Amino acid sequence: MNLTVTTPEILIRLLATVLIAGLIGYDREHKNRPAGIRTHILVCVGACVIAMIQQEIGFQAILFAKEYPQFSGVVRSDEARLIAQVVSGIGFLGAGTIVITRHAVTGLTTAASLWATAGLGLAIGMGYYRIAFLSAVVVLLVLTLLQKVIKVHTYKRIEIKYSHKKDSKDIIDAYFKAKHIHVAGVSFKAETVEDQKIYTNIYAIEIPKNLEYTEIVEELSQYDHMYQVRLINL
Repeated sequence: MNLTVTTPEILIRLLATVLIAGLIGYDREHKNRPAGIRTHILVCVGACVIAMIQQEIGFQAILFAKEYPQFSGVVRSDEARLIAQVVSGIGFLGAGTIVITRHAVTGLTTAASLWATAGLGLAIGMGYYRIAFLSAVVVLLVLTLLQKVIKVHTYKRIEIKYSHKKDSKDIIDAYFKAKHIHVAGVSFKAETVEDQKIYTNIYAIEIPKNLEYTEIVEELSQYDHMYQVRLINL
């Protein structure tokens, strides 16, 4: 048993991290997410390097204790110490990909993929190839196929600002009925802007499979007295 990480082994592990992280990063960059190929590769390679350093520290502690038995009770090597710092530290980088606005939170999946990529890097760095490659397959399947296989019909919220309350309200109700859009709830707000009454309705809606939310926004925007139509997350 070699109590060291050999040069070929180092190269194999680094190349494996580049391959795995590159595939995950490609999916994120293809979907125009905050962290792309280079970020995921660097995270994975960095975690791999730290894992290999930790492994080398452990090997050195064993060799030192073997060569100087009188100090064996003094030498300590905790193989989880540096790894634990990676697991907690990657949260700061992941938090940087999360964008919070007034009506939306984006970047959560990318932050999670960075965290998972760091875990894959640690697995490869420690030489646990089966864990790393099987886990990478699961991560890629979740990112690319899960949303297509499992369809979750969630309620979306659409905000509509309009004037001429009765006429506009009749138009909205008639549109929802014609398009078979189910309204689960609605909130109302009224304000005066430049001596004109502006009404804001936020609808929680579920739409048929053959209808897109962008289509709803575009079609409702064409009606008179509509000031703003948009999808929001609350």
